[in-house]
Amino acid sequence: MRRQIATLAMSLISAVGTPYLAAPAFAADVVNFATTKNGGDIGVFLAADKGFFAVENIDAHLTDFDTGARMVAPLATGELDGGTLPGSAALYNAASSKINIRVVADRSRSAPGYNYQTLMIRKDLVQSGRFKDYPDLKGMKIAIAAPGINILAIAEAAAKRGGLDYADIDKVFIPLPQQVAAFRNKAVDASIMIEPFASILVASGDGVRFASTEDFNPGGEFTYMVFSEKFMRDRTDVAKRFMRAYVRALRMFNDATSDGKWRDTPLADEVVATLASHLEITPAQVRASFPHAVDPNGIVNADAMGRELDFFKREGLVENKAMRVEDVLDMSFVAAADASLGLYSKKP
Repeated sequence: MRRQIATLAMSLISAVGTPYLAAPAFAADVVNFATTKNGGDIGVFLAADKGFFAVENIDAHLTDFDTGARMVAPLATGELDGGTLPGSAALYNAASSKINIRVVADRSRSAPGYNYQTLMIRKDLVQSGRFKDYPDLKGMKIAIAAPGINILAIAEAAAKRGGLDYADIDKVFIPLPQQVAAFRNKAVDASIMIEPFASILVASGDGVRFASTEDFNPGGEFTYMVFSEKFMRDRTDVAKRFMRAYVRALRMFNDATSDGKWRDTPLADEVVATLASHLEITPAQVRASFPHAVDPNGIVNADAMGRELDFFKREGLVENKAMRVEDVLDMSFVAAADASLGLYSKKP
């Protein structure tokens, strides 16, 4: 579903501590951007709804995709200017083919105390004693959102924690929204799952949070912001302004959370309301779920990207063994935003 984000009142911006700037008189620059309509896109949602894009004279056209994998083709052609993707073999394979889709900013990651992405186990398997600890993952059907993405590497890390090999677990590819029904129907046994789906499973009694992925994949990156080559090359200034708006939104989000939980503040209420609106759930449901970690300066954990790439190479998903993280990572837009805004300092 395509949603054109209209220019919003600048007065909203002063509520989050950003100076008021008068709207430019000339036409806004349209940016076609893809989301996967989950909590990790809060930075884009806030930038749209709170007027950060408007301040930068950007008219963001947001399009929902059911998986990040479907974004790669329109990003390659330039039909999309940017999007939010998990780490994937497709990014590196595109670079090998001289299709330069670049990771340009952090979107969501793990951190100590955060439970946004968790290893979920069917509750009946826990109650029956079939699953007690990591070694019991052997032979279990684990739901993965799509083939060729970094959740496969995270699943391998969970298997290794139990002394298992990657081949010891059965990977089943099911988009995240459909995994809730798969748990209920006992079509899968486990999942590397994000919010709000994990909280929905807990509330329904169909799933149990066993462990945060931080427990077996510390500092792991979940998803990234990416830009198309055409956007970066032909509209560099627009891309820089888009990033500045996004980083402002990341800082607002970080001010709304603390130690993996939502804060009890009016600002947090605003952020929760924005997320509830875009996810089409209630603010109470958002508050009942866990927020993700994300770097407030937009900086990507390159070491975590390196672990993903090593996995893709081992599994033959990336055939070019000379491929490096640097071939798909471009931190210049984040660097420009941070130079303009200054580094983040959390609000009390």
